[in-house]
Amino acid sequence: MTTQGTGTTEPGATPTVAVLGAGVMGGTLVAGLRAGGWPPAAVVVADPDAAKAAATADEHGATAAADNRAAVTAADVVLLAVKPGAVPAVLADLAPAMRPGALVVSVAAGVPLAVYESALPAGTPVVRVMPNTPALVGKGASATAPGAAAGDEHLALVERMLAATGVVVRVAEKDMDAVTALSGSGPAYVFYVIDALAEAGVLLGLPRDLATTLAVATVEGAGAMVAQTGEHPAVLRERVSSPGGTTVAGVAALDAHAVRAGLVAGVRAAAERSRELGRPAGA
Repeated sequence: MTTQGTGTTEPGATPTVAVLGAGVMGGTLVAGLRAGGWPPAAVVVADPDAAKAAATADEHGATAAADNRAAVTAADVVLLAVKPGAVPAVLADLAPAMRPGALVVSVAAGVPLAVYESALPAGTPVVRVMPNTPALVGKGASATAPGAAAGDEHLALVERMLAATGVVVRVAEKDMDAVTALSGSGPAYVFYVIDALAEAGVLLGLPRDLATTLAVATVEGAGAMVAQTGEHPAVLRERVSSPGGTTVAGVAALDAHAVRAGLVAGVRAAAERSRELGRPAGA
């Protein structure tokens, strides 16, 4: 870990990024920046728990700041990795200390761009991002949505920042609740499926570690086939569904138990919760 200096970004240099929040996602983003080529002095971490910020900086070879204001003073990009409910207070605290023209990037679920733009100086570029936890292993899926003052150059910078964490796509802000529900919360649904598959293997007599290994490899391999072939999942499913065979029997049982409808319902419920998080208190 290094302690924060007071340097400024020279032309052509890597932009300094202040990551506010040293939780799981904050740490993941710090790791992604370092893996993407950001030097230690250009990745500054702050958290209300100073020891946590120091530990995250130590773990990933970044720079620790004493607090949010100290982190953002010389930052070209301010990356908010805080809980949605903490966003207004954090913005009120950091706005006076930010450099003019600094880009604000937030990964807080459900908080609309209007909240940031009303709390920050007029013309501040803001980009919302919805990442997910597989970014921890470089297999994440992130979506970006620009505010009124954010241009292609800002989106390109965010994509560069997230490049080491996985896939990055651009969406309109109106689609962010759907993204949050699908890919943001989606890893939990897949973990749920993996656990269920492994449990089924155990019920059929397989040792738990073997059943889990087979379930994980199956989900990973199926996802890779969709990604690499570009074919629709339904087409790939049909190719392994021989008439009267085991797969057809298994899929029929899944349909009888409304597994497909349950997954759709889960994503819809998560999207509604994302919308609720974005509503002002009392609305």
